[in-house]
Amino acid sequence: MEHDSTLYVGCDVHKDSITIAYALDAGEVELPGKTGTTQADIDRLCRRLQSKAPRIRFVYEAGPCGYGLYRQLVNKGFDCMVCAPSLIPKKPGERVKTDRRDAIRLVRSLRAGDLSAV
Repeated sequence: MEHDSTLYVGCDVHKDSITIAYALDAGEVELPGKTGTTQADIDRLCRRLQSKAPRIRFVYEAGPCGYGLYRQLVNKGFDCMVCAPSLIPKKPGERVKTDRRDAIRLVRSLRAGDLSAV
């Protein structure tokens, strides 16, 4: 683990599950899968991710689930951004939306600095 490495984490948030994708600095995007939305699930996820890098930046799309996840992550000391879905850059003709693709796209956009917070 390097001292100045950053782990970029993209979350596709739903009522009962969160699809997670992450990338360490400029490395490949990894997709560990889904986790639950309870406090215990979020705590377990944070512990797992903290072992990968000292600095972690989360991002997820604003939606009907509100800012509960944002508050949990900020209270734990993490950098978290909620972005507007309409402001996420996408390629022309890119219509297929899946949880996995959304999470991966969020990681890449956060790492590139292409997102703006709500």
